[in-house]
Amino acid sequence: MVVESGSSSGSSSSKMIQKMVLGVGFLVQGLRCFPWMAVNFFLKDALNVEPSTLQILQNSANLPMVAKPLYGILSDSFYIWGQHRIPYVAFGALLQAVSWLAIAIYSTDITVITMYLILSNLGASIAEVANDAMVAELGKQQAASSARKSRSSSSSGELQSFVWMASSAGGVLGNLLGGIAMDRFSPQAMFLFFGLILTIQFLLTVGIHESSLNLPKSTATKGIKKQLYDLSLALKRPEIAYSITWFAASYAVIPSLTGTMFFYQTQHLKIDSSVLGLSKVFGQAAMLLWSVVYNRRLKAIPPRKLISAIQILMAALMVSDVMFVKGFYREIGVPDSIYVVVFSGLLEVLFFFKILPFSVLVAELCPRGCEGSLMAFVMSAIALAFILSGYLGVALASLVGVTGVDFSGLPLGISIQAISTLLPLLWSSWIPASAGDLRSKPRRKDE
Repeated sequence: MVVESGSSSGSSSSKMIQKMVLGVGFLVQGLRCFPWMAVNFFLKDALNVEPSTLQILQNSANLPMVAKPLYGILSDSFYIWGQHRIPYVAFGALLQAVSWLAIAIYSTDITVITMYLILSNLGASIAEVANDAMVAELGKQQAASSARKSRSSSSSGELQSFVWMASSAGGVLGNLLGGIAMDRFSPQAMFLFFGLILTIQFLLTVGIHESSLNLPKSTATKGIKKQLYDLSLALKRPEIAYSITWFAASYAVIPSLTGTMFFYQTQHLKIDSSVLGLSKVFGQAAMLLWSVVYNRRLKAIPPRKLISAIQILMAALMVSDVMFVKGFYREIGVPDSIYVVVFSGLLEVLFFFKILPFSVLVAELCPRGCEGSLMAFVMSAIALAFILSGYLGVALASLVGVTGVDFSGLPLGISIQAISTLLPLLWSSWIPASAGDLRSKPRRKDE
């Protein structure tokens, strides 16, 4: 009985440490919107950059996100001091802390700032991959433990729900504080504050040994070459290859005008930073509501139909943006600030709505043992698509003659954006109607 009590106490202690490490990790990653809001205003107001320059910088800084599968393979294959998750989380936090503290101290040259932002996103990518891997490992462990003890399956997914809430809480808090802080503190003070938060995360993480998390022992003997080979086999499946290609292209062909819209709202309409913060908070709330509605009501809808419907809704909101820029809503008595909070906030997150049903589809199509690397590949493809979309948006803004002071061509630019959003629907048949339709088909022996 004494041994049992000690074991129970140790299990309880490890769960507390697990939630502390993952809770802090996901909360801090959600808070990343806080300094990025300051970056946008700092570049616009202090360094006087053009909308195209701002958008190029935003998308170039996301380049490290494309290499997420590599970080996952490295974390799976290489142990540091006998640990393969915690050191990567700590290293990612350290890279981010150094980057934001450096920007706070030296923020006069746009090239240097861009390099530090790239370094920060590299750290964020490494930490995210390691945190996601820990959630997957601990989640499977909890599910197996529940099954052995014949408990209900309601406890499975508990950790995933916890980290989702932590990340969402960080996003809501970061956007709220960012909107308020922009009116009261300098951008450098905001960079410094976030750098100190990351320093605290690093110190907390580096002081914890992985053994205290009760992570499952890895029995895998795969090397990097074998893992890459298994991933290549999965990507050779037509239903997977075509689905990922369509999904990435559905983002890449849409010219993003985020930098231009930011300038239009703040420079031309004089929208306050607190309103932009509320807009992003509204978007975060919409994301949470979407996950609940999808799980309860929309899971049974074929992925192709649901994703296509979201694509059409995106185009409809872009048409609404055209009417907004032309002043239609202002004429019927809707204040610009209300439109920005509700409709702009919704459109910004609507781009991410279709990731949820697509992730469920890919998980069902994915061969066993390749789930982690394939999902990391999907996230990398999406990141690359967003970057290409951003560069395409810069070209479109230049084509229609939009600058930091002249927005007369913006309605035409948004109209072209809406048409581009509908184009992928022409080859939506590349997405399987449902994963169930493919299960009955015979597989090759190597699949």
